[in-house]
Amino acid sequence: MSTACKKLVNTVERCVDECLEGLVAVNPGLRLVEGHRVVVRADIEDAIASGKVSLISGGGSGHEPAHAGFVGKGMLSGSVAGAVFTSPPPQSILACLRAVAKKNAGGTVVIIKNYTGDRINFGLAVERAKHEGYKCDMVVVGEDCALKSSDKTAGRRGLCGTILIEKICGALAEEGRTLEDIARIAKDAVTKMGTIGLSLSPCTIPGAGASFTLGADEIELGLGIHGEAGVKRTKLVTANEAVRMMIDHMTDPNNNSRLQVKTGDKVACMINNLGGTSVLELNIIAREAILLLGRYHYVNLSGTSVLELNIIVREAILLLGRYHYVNLGGTSVLELNIIAREAILLLGRYHYVNVGGTSVLELNIIVREAILLLGRYHYVNLGGTSVLELNIIAREAILLLESRGVAVERVYCGSFTTSLEMAGVSITLLHLDDTLRNCLDAETNAPGWVRPYLPSGQRTRTTPQKMVTEDSHNIAKQQTVTDTVSADMKQQLYNMVKTAAEQLIASEEQLNGLDKESGDGDCGSTMARGAQDILSELKSKDNPLPVGNPAELAKRLGNIAEVSMGGSSGGLYSLFFTTVAGELQKEISPSAWSSALAAGVTTIRKYGGADPGDRTMLDALYPASEELSSCLKAKKSPIESFKSAVQKCEEGAKSTATMKARAGRSSYVSQDRLKNPDPGAMAVTIWLSAVLDILSK
Repeated sequence: MSTACKKLVNTVERCVDECLEGLVAVNPGLRLVEGHRVVVRADIEDAIASGKVSLISGGGSGHEPAHAGFVGKGMLSGSVAGAVFTSPPPQSILACLRAVAKKNAGGTVVIIKNYTGDRINFGLAVERAKHEGYKCDMVVVGEDCALKSSDKTAGRRGLCGTILIEKICGALAEEGRTLEDIARIAKDAVTKMGTIGLSLSPCTIPGAGASFTLGADEIELGLGIHGEAGVKRTKLVTANEAVRMMIDHMTDPNNNSRLQVKTGDKVACMINNLGGTSVLELNIIAREAILLLGRYHYVNLSGTSVLELNIIVREAILLLGRYHYVNLGGTSVLELNIIAREAILLLGRYHYVNVGGTSVLELNIIVREAILLLGRYHYVNLGGTSVLELNIIAREAILLLESRGVAVERVYCGSFTTSLEMAGVSITLLHLDDTLRNCLDAETNAPGWVRPYLPSGQRTRTTPQKMVTEDSHNIAKQQTVTDTVSADMKQQLYNMVKTAAEQLIASEEQLNGLDKESGDGDCGSTMARGAQDILSELKSKDNPLPVGNPAELAKRLGNIAEVSMGGSSGGLYSLFFTTVAGELQKEISPSAWSSALAAGVTTIRKYGGADPGDRTMLDALYPASEELSSCLKAKKSPIESFKSAVQKCEEGAKSTATMKARAGRSSYVSQDRLKNPDPGAMAVTIWLSAVLDILSK
């Protein structure tokens, strides 16, 4: 594994959970909801009682501190996290809504970034919440000035401006403004905002390789936060030239996603570290931006060294004016929180510093570990560790220190003394007395000092217990399901599900390879993750999949897709199987299966926003559905009809290689980069072909 792939995590599977555990261990003013990756304010009951509007946000992990790091009075009431770069499942989003609202008359504003998976999954949760009597509205942030969807569906991407919207909404909520006022002002603010990114290196998902490559002397303008392709690549330039290139593109009259900025305008500017930029570079960029524009607010998200940040600040101040900037690290927050957890459990009090190249994720994991080990500490992100890693480190430190009887009364996590983009962390321990504690607790307006979120009146830091809610034990109750098909068909359905799942697992690397053209290269892993859980439940002795009842089987498959796969694919497959289940409750016959398939396709089109020809899974599903219906109407046998449908499915999937992408992440990618079939469409052919293999025996 290359250096770029190294992460300070315990396991890939648990890194997000441990990141969140580390976050709340460091910040006792936050609580985790049992059974979900949901973080809420510890005083949420008081907040609900006040009748003020509550706010939630969320999305895939790997963007820390977004969004759990912005939960607190004056910002979010709660947040929900998915797997890395994967939208959270609707049931967790709904759990977050319930936890922060509880049918509060004030209502809830749901703030999301404009990505297909977030729109689908958060939208599904909002609709369910409305049916339960909750008052809510959704604000979709899409402020990318680099590019927008090449055609119609996806629109502008949601980027760092989402945090400014969260801050605006939080302030309005504290003022007691109505849900309608907050949503209206926020949506208007989105139209007055723009963001553009510049990348010097790729991002790496824990357990995987880099999503793309950049030459040693290359940079890419307009890269997405999931590694999606940007506007152009160019040779490395000076900070001055880079800032000018970014702002020129953002305000270019010929850019159809531009933000108009003219003399006399007053603006806020946020300089955001995407993860591995040193503070030195960030400060230079800030300097250049300030010289060019005016007032701004900038944030170092992870891996920019303090040196770079200060130069950027200087340039930005000269250009714009006032600003607020935050260095998120180089070590991820996930790692820092895990380290904090471990350190606290082990020893007691400590102070740890991120030297420059460790992401905030790693820093938080380190914080977790250090807190578990030592007790009280101050830790600093060295620059290149993600926030996700930092929180895991924080979690491990706390667990380790407290396990050795050390009281961890204060924890500080962030970038304090960095060594440019160095990947790593340092831990400093300080024995406390009343004088030292009071000094640490004293108010300061130093922009680099990050105080933990302690509940009002609490003098000592403790790791809060998880909050138990009605959604905490969200385990499907076993119900007696009556078979609705013959024993032979029951066995056949068992074999179909088993074979389809096995084939998807076997095709993981193939689908991942196809997905690297347009996304983060995880389509195969996403499908395989769902398939693994399907096999597990298929063979479960306690509550096996009800293969003798097609309607209930489809319903369970939808639940598995929603929870295990997550993201856009999980949401779409959940919608598909849920619709199929409804159709199969009416009758079981070849025509019923055909109608169910057609209904599922219609639902995907409705909520996914794509149509046949947009280079998506629909280009395999739709022709299969149409052919099956046509053949059955022509009185062909069911098996011959299905064979013909699978053939059309395969042809449709292969045809996506030459299609222009008009939906999903692929729509952000230049057509000349898309040379192979769409991975989602190919996945459909894999499981449909597996079903045909069983039917043909």
